Amino acid sequence: MTNLERAQDIYAMIGKGQLFEAFDKYYAENVSMEDIGENNLRTGKAACRVHEEHFMGAVEAFMGMGIDAFATSEDGSVVMIEHWMEIQFKGAPAAAKMSQVAVQKWENGMIISEKFYHK
Repeated sequence: MTNLERAQDIYAMIGKGQLFEAFDKYYAENVSMEDIGENNLRTGKAACRVHEEHFMGAVEAFMGMGIDAFATSEDGSVVMIEHWMEIQFKGAPAAAKMSQVAVQKWENGMIISEKFYHK
């Protein structure tokens, strides 16, 4: 399985409501994750999972998601995913459509770094 196929599997799992199963399956113990521009680098699988749990805890309803594009580096060690999600956050008056690009660096079939560029 290529890293592109692994990334596609992650997003298929997320679409089925299996975010944490995908996280457990594909993220390395030493992974780092960062939302660019927000000064919130997280290092280590446990810290990254807490952040994801906090984000999901703020969601009232998940209306949908879509993939606009996948791309990989020539050697396949980097996968980029342009996608969107429509989410209703708890206490928010309306749903929000969030668009972002995730840049994943892979090693030995696991994500070791993921950066999110979003608006």
